[in-house]
Amino acid sequence: MEESAIPSLLIVQLCTSLHIAVKDHSVCLTFSNLKFQSAKAKMWSLQNLLFILCIVLRCVTSAVGVIHVTGYVGREVNVSCSYNEGYESYEKYLCKNDCGSDDVLITTSNSVKNKYRVHDDKTARIFTTTITDLQSTDAGKYWCGVTRTGNDIYTKVELKLVRDSCCDTVTKVQSYEGYSESVSCRYESQYQNSLKYICRGNQPSTCLQDALITSDTKLNGRFRLDDDKVLGTFTVNINSLTQNDSGSYLCGVQRNSELDVFSAIELEVEEWCCVKAKHINGIAGRPLTLQCPYPPQHQNNRKFLCKGDHRNKCTDILMDQRFTLQDDAASSSFFVMIRYLDVHDTGTYWCGSDPQWRVGNYTKIELSVVTVRCVTCDIGRTRS
Repeated sequence: MEESAIPSLLIVQLCTSLHIAVKDHSVCLTFSNLKFQSAKAKMWSLQNLLFILCIVLRCVTSAVGVIHVTGYVGREVNVSCSYNEGYESYEKYLCKNDCGSDDVLITTSNSVKNKYRVHDDKTARIFTTTITDLQSTDAGKYWCGVTRTGNDIYTKVELKLVRDSCCDTVTKVQSYEGYSESVSCRYESQYQNSLKYICRGNQPSTCLQDALITSDTKLNGRFRLDDDKVLGTFTVNINSLTQNDSGSYLCGVQRNSELDVFSAIELEVEEWCCVKAKHINGIAGRPLTLQCPYPPQHQNNRKFLCKGDHRNKCTDILMDQRFTLQDDAASSSFFVMIRYLDVHDTGTYWCGSDPQWRVGNYTKIELSVVTVRCVTCDIGRTRS
């Protein structure tokens, strides 16, 4: 008996020309190793190759090319697959690996299962599978399937996972309490018309939903966003900074078919005041002198003492019979003499030498005034 082999090239050409989409083209090549004992068998094999492939592969066909999806570890991802008109009532499913019976993860007839849930939008003809709590083992090859008699329709999906943090390079910005600061974020020219935004933290997966401001809103409370499309930079201005504004920020640029692009900012807001903070104790009824150093460049400025928890909420102390102010330019200090203290003088004071409160060598004074019991007075009362 004469043995003959089916040429490998012919097998692959048949697979391609007949539009038989195999989930692994190596299956086609396995048929090239088949040996036949006669010319008659050889002729039969060529004529019936399609039939054999259909039986072995369950006549699998493919709807579109490969869908690439990227998700964040620990978060969830949506895998959306379209299908043609007429298949609205057919069962859909998502499977993994080679899509054997044990590889089916979820079907539209059982729409919630373990970490998977599926929704079939029959109007848009798109069914979407959500995979939650993504782990590194979830990465890899998937198939969107549409069940039909004889021929299931498959679309290949490649799922890639990345860590939910950003970034290797961080831009550091330093400012002070009460000031305004601008944060600049660069982007590539192809994203001129894309949505831009900024959020706190360093988790890309939730940045857009937690955005402080976007290029659509432009103004939101203390935040303003300006987009210079010529320079490829969007700038976020933050007014009235507080130390609570310190921390990590992400600048985001939205991409429709891929993960958004991010750059990282680290903002440090320092306490505006002071080179020196003093804690002074005084006694009610006694005099007290406060010394207030100031920067040499403030020598010709008006000097003042004000009272308040914050410099922005500080009331000037009027110089009167109880308070007097004396400037000593030689020592770059001014002195406030209090003729006698009152318990109501307790509080926070600021030595001022610049009405605009620009950053400089100011002094913050915490004054505590206490009363002292008159022991001799008590003795006198007892004798009487």
